[in-house]
Amino acid sequence: MWITPGEVLLANALWVSERANPFFILQRRKGHGKGGGLAGCLLVGTMDVVLDSSARVAPYRILHQTGDSQIFCSIACGSSRKEITEHWEWLETNLLQTLSIFDNNEEITTFVKGKISGIIAEENKSKAALEDEDSGKFREAELKMRKLFGMPGEEKLVNYYSCSYWKGRVPRQGWVYLSVNHLCFYSLLLGKEVTLVVQWTEVIRLEKNATLLFPESVRVSTRHTEHYFSMFLNVNDTFKLMEQLATIAMRQLLDNEGFAADHSLPKACKTLKNVSALKRDLDARAKNERYRALFRLTQDERLDGHTDCTLWTPFAKMHIVGQLFVSNNYICFCSREEDLCQLIIPLREVSIVEKADSSSVLPCPVSISTKNKMTFLFANLKDRDFLVQRISDFLQRTPESGHSVSQSEGSPSTTPLSSSLPTPTGAAGEPSQRRHYSPSLPTATKGLLHIYQKDAPEEHGPKATKEKMKEESWNIHFLEFGRGVCMYRTSKTRELVLNGIPESLRGELWLLFSGAQNEMDTHPGYYAERVEQAMGRCTLATEEIERDLHRSMPEHHAFQNEMGIAALRRVLTAYACRNPGIGYCQAMNIVTSVLLLYCTEEEAFWLLVALCERMLPDYYNTRVVGALVDQGVFEELTRHCLPFLYEHMQELGVISTISLSWFLTLFLSVMPFDSAVLLVDCFFYEGIKVIFQVALAVLHANMDTLLDCNDEGEAMTILGRYLDNVVNKETVSPPIPHLHALLTSGDEPPPQIDVFQLIKSSCDKFGSLRADVIEQMRFHQRLKVIQSLEDTAKRSVVRAIMTDSAFSIEELEELYVHFKAKHIMSCYWGASTTAAERHDPSLPYLEQYRIDLGQFCQLFGALGTWPCGTHTATLAARLFRLLDMNKDGLINFKEFVTGLSGMYHGDMTEKLKLLYNLHLPPGKQGKHNSDSPITARSTHCRHTCNILVSVSEVKDYKYYLRMWAMENEPKKETIKDLRRMNQEQFIELCKTLYNMFSEDPLEQELYHAIATVASLLLRIGEVGKKFTNNGANKPTDTTNTQAPAAELPQPEKEEPNGESSSGQSLVCRALAEAQLETPPQQTSDEEVKDDTSVSSYSMVSTGSLQCEDIADDTVLIGCAGEQQRRGSILDGDWSITFEQVLASMLTEPPLVDYFEKKGDIQARMAPCKMQRRVERQVSSSSDHELAQLST
Repeated sequence: MWITPGEVLLANALWVSERANPFFILQRRKGHGKGGGLAGCLLVGTMDVVLDSSARVAPYRILHQTGDSQIFCSIACGSSRKEITEHWEWLETNLLQTLSIFDNNEEITTFVKGKISGIIAEENKSKAALEDEDSGKFREAELKMRKLFGMPGEEKLVNYYSCSYWKGRVPRQGWVYLSVNHLCFYSLLLGKEVTLVVQWTEVIRLEKNATLLFPESVRVSTRHTEHYFSMFLNVNDTFKLMEQLATIAMRQLLDNEGFAADHSLPKACKTLKNVSALKRDLDARAKNERYRALFRLTQDERLDGHTDCTLWTPFAKMHIVGQLFVSNNYICFCSREEDLCQLIIPLREVSIVEKADSSSVLPCPVSISTKNKMTFLFANLKDRDFLVQRISDFLQRTPESGHSVSQSEGSPSTTPLSSSLPTPTGAAGEPSQRRHYSPSLPTATKGLLHIYQKDAPEEHGPKATKEKMKEESWNIHFLEFGRGVCMYRTSKTRELVLNGIPESLRGELWLLFSGAQNEMDTHPGYYAERVEQAMGRCTLATEEIERDLHRSMPEHHAFQNEMGIAALRRVLTAYACRNPGIGYCQAMNIVTSVLLLYCTEEEAFWLLVALCERMLPDYYNTRVVGALVDQGVFEELTRHCLPFLYEHMQELGVISTISLSWFLTLFLSVMPFDSAVLLVDCFFYEGIKVIFQVALAVLHANMDTLLDCNDEGEAMTILGRYLDNVVNKETVSPPIPHLHALLTSGDEPPPQIDVFQLIKSSCDKFGSLRADVIEQMRFHQRLKVIQSLEDTAKRSVVRAIMTDSAFSIEELEELYVHFKAKHIMSCYWGASTTAAERHDPSLPYLEQYRIDLGQFCQLFGALGTWPCGTHTATLAARLFRLLDMNKDGLINFKEFVTGLSGMYHGDMTEKLKLLYNLHLPPGKQGKHNSDSPITARSTHCRHTCNILVSVSEVKDYKYYLRMWAMENEPKKETIKDLRRMNQEQFIELCKTLYNMFSEDPLEQELYHAIATVASLLLRIGEVGKKFTNNGANKPTDTTNTQAPAAELPQPEKEEPNGESSSGQSLVCRALAEAQLETPPQQTSDEEVKDDTSVSSYSMVSTGSLQCEDIADDTVLIGCAGEQQRRGSILDGDWSITFEQVLASMLTEPPLVDYFEKKGDIQARMAPCKMQRRVERQVSSSSDHELAQLST
């Protein structure tokens, strides 16, 4: 590329001049290419890699010189010889003649500098804005990465670091390049090159270690090997970036969504030296995720900035040190000391933001007032003016809140939904048949528990008194710390939650602590819209919901009537409509039914959103990945906290069995309702760590008895009975029978366990758990779980098709890896259709991943056994359309293996039948043909069944069972079922066969054999045509009978003057002459494989080929001249059958040997394994491309 002219004092230091003229010199850096001395090349190459000189100094450059001056001026550089040669030729063409007319050297230098600067200015105008954000050095490093590892332009470099890669016991100093989809390492020390490329989707473990052998090292593990990197300047920064990229890759495997850069990210104030725009994007994402998790905010919230400050707390009469966070919709504060104070102020609630008077006691204060008359005072702000301006800017963009929460006690308990939800109607205006969506059913404006306890006796003795004391404690807390979203959250708040939330306040506080209140306030009417959208819709999710509706807390009277069932149905279907990726998962019904007991439908909906999308991520998808991840975290915590019990439980396999139900339902399905709901209180306030603490406490309380267990069943019984007897002695609700307790109760009931004591014990013993530590453990387990699920999917797919394929299990697994890799690469390197459109998680594993035509052509070229040169893509397209049964432009793995299996393991008949089918219209045209040989069987079967049913009378059920079995019984397709092939299709088949033999060692023998077969088949077609034309009283299918060989020449003698017969006789004679020709002698292997050799051409008959159907590389046999070629026409009556093709092929031993030869799929996959690691695509700036051009 052209560079800004700069002076070079020592032009020949570390450089070799290759071209020169009176004004310019083209130089190559030592250590690149050939020449320059072995020692000098090794030394310079090593220096470039270790010192990162190659990232700043391109291997080629052009200098400007004038006369005898010793000062040179660099004007261009290039990463390849091709690039620098283009610049050199431009200079010679456009500047040399102009420079020769100048009088002195100074004018020449001034003109050259001005010209080059003008070119650079023009190039900069066309550069993308994103590229302008990255520094020049970083762009050079990105170009170097693409050149070294063969990456396409779509692969974006995030950052690169100097480090050592341990290959064996020897560290190799070099550079690690972290791109969006790959981890790459390159080192060149004294001529020894080390190149490593690892896809992030293949990483199963990522750890940061500190040992004597590997100090401050990072271990990257894949399924087959482990890689160690050390000697980082900043190992923490590098490891965090690796974690982010690995997480993005796992998300690709889970959701099949590629990485999308955040283009709305604000530009940096100044271009950072070694930080790319992608690195800034990922850093911002990490900060946003931590910010949202800390304050339970929605996914679209973006942190604008944070600063240290102090907050005046009126309840403690003191200033608390912490950090102030500002985002587009919230102002948040978190104390430096954990659990001391936390504050969330929605901007929609802010009324006034002003700068208070500064003093020595209270420097740089800012006062924020809310609409509910609360005032917050922040001080010790470093840049107060800028902060106030940013808050003001966000306030101007904040819409006024149009939704408020009413807490009036006099509202009616039930009301019809007809005012807000329209009646679903059918096409004729009749009510929908799905009556469970009817809006006429009553719904609750309060929690179902409040409705069904309104007639209960008010006096419950001491329990009611204690409940009222709890309510009073919370009311006092509200007076002191505030109520609503702007409430101060302190250690006292946590203490009140651990003591149990009163039933009258449970719904309100669940909404507050989970963050659902904020989302509900900012989306008024959203729930009603989703309910309306879900009306009348019948999907897989709605069917599963209907099955589970009456299984949701059937022991509770609130769900023993239509009101509770209808409310539960609406909430679940509305969420399935909101998030079709999750839809519905078992256990969601149990959690939602508990939410409905204390909240209205809309509140329960937003609590479910908070649970599924923020607090329990990936818990309720089709593979319950989140629950499996936390199950792994729980096992790791058990190993750390209860090591002896962990070893014993691992031998029994109990932990993985019990923990899944504990986490999915938050203990609601294994513990009495009144006790489990207290755990839900703590969960909404403190998050998942409470569930881990209680689970560890349960194991700790039963440690002695569990250590004495001998099998899994005994251990599960002990834990089940323990949880059944966890009671809440302070509940005011009537007792609810626990079905699990009824099933597991023994003769002697075990002692009861107070749930408050269990919670207190879990906090005392395991309260040291931190949320950030759990997130780190979740990351490690997520890698393991998702890769384990991918392995399970692979095994399931292989088991499903192994009986229908001749490939071995190992071969099928490797084929699946290649197939899946093509699908994954489409996620980040672009394709005609997005991966999300091709991936349907609801389908079986076998049909989830599909590839399009372009990707299939690549796999066919790499794995197919029929190489056809330039004709390979055409043959692959025909095979793809033949395999694409539903004509959606995509094929699944089973269809892919079916096509390969016929090529590798079929006998001669099967292979020829596949080739024959590929040249019939279904394999040649895109539209669906009902006469396709693949669909012929099912059509024939349905037709037969319909005839039998129509002529028979009403039979008993056994008759219809037999008919059903007959209809579903696969009919084996015979060669007689294949359609006839016309002359045009036969010519295409001949072209394919000639191209297939171009790389075979017996190339000439095969060419002569296929010429003989083509001649024979042409004669057979002519004979069949004469039988068809002359025998009108004969049935049509008599042409299927192959004419004896002795009768083949007879048609030529019967009508010697006929135009068709004359053309055919010329063809036959030409083919016969072609068989007697001596093949040209080849002088070398290169000439044998040369595309210009006569043997590599397709040889077909001129008498049966139209001008436009003849390719440029077709040798016309029997062609008397161009006039004869232009006058030839296709014979519409000419046709042959597959039986005739097969019989003719069997007469030639070379063809029989070729098609009977079994293919070796392992040999074809071996180079693909190396290619798949990087999917090398030669870029325009590579030396490899230039080498091909030079040869």
